[in-house]
Amino acid sequence: MTDMLVMRRRSALPSIGATIELLKPITWFAPMWAFACGVVSSGVGIGDRLPYVIGGILLAGPLVCGTSQAVNDWYDREVDAINEPDRVIPSGRMPGRWGFIVAVVNTLLSLAVAFWLGSWVFAAAVVGLALAWAYSAPPFRLKRSGWYGPGAVGLCYEGLPWFTAAAAATGAFPGFATLSIALLYSVGAHGIMTLNDFKSVAGDRQMGLASLPVILGVDRAALLACWIMALPQAVVIILLLVWGFPIHAIIVVVLLGGQAICMARMMTDPQRYAAWYNATGTTMYVFGMLACAFAIRSMQGG
Repeated sequence: MTDMLVMRRRSALPSIGATIELLKPITWFAPMWAFACGVVSSGVGIGDRLPYVIGGILLAGPLVCGTSQAVNDWYDREVDAINEPDRVIPSGRMPGRWGFIVAVVNTLLSLAVAFWLGSWVFAAAVVGLALAWAYSAPPFRLKRSGWYGPGAVGLCYEGLPWFTAAAAATGAFPGFATLSIALLYSVGAHGIMTLNDFKSVAGDRQMGLASLPVILGVDRAALLACWIMALPQAVVIILLLVWGFPIHAIIVVVLLGGQAICMARMMTDPQRYAAWYNATGTTMYVFGMLACAFAIRSMQGG
């Protein structure tokens, strides 16, 4: 009787709610925000290429980011059973191999939409999807490294969506200003992703995942994350001044100062306040991205 119930559960279709939960809509904000910054920086009126902008938003959020979440949860189902047993796969709400199937289907949909949006967008999507799979899936499993893993996620969450938006909005390869700012904020996002690892230190240590909090210790990893977040923004400020946008530079200075205040509090107890920082300091971080996007838009005459 028990074996029959197990077989029935494995063959059952997942609910729509469980599928949405697997794709984690709350995580779509970061790449969709970066995509919005890319649209702003392009200098193109949204109405001029509205279908492409809408397609790009779907690509950045529920498609590519959603794929990364499904892939991550499928290959992390054992560690999640330790750290977060209520997640959709270890809890059984996503039965059998449906987590893997959803990841594959979402990958194919992402590639189809990206192909429709143009060659540069398709190329960016291929890179993003390859990193999404390499981050979690063997043999690469980049998340085993506290250096490569956060870097891959930072690029997928910030730089590639910005690039994708600028390419989708203009139909051309983005310029130096767009590329440099997007890359700098991608580097800074490495620190944000490191802070995200603080919630799973025990499980990561048990499963052999060498996150920075595991290999450096919580305090040293938090300090390093702060520097990784701050230094690229300092370079951004210098670039804005060189390009002749002092007001935008001042905005980023003020936002970086606010982050420094939040960092000081976080450092008093990094494991306790890492999630708090990601809700406060990271908000200021992404508003700095938007300030830069408006500066680049002005450069383009928008």
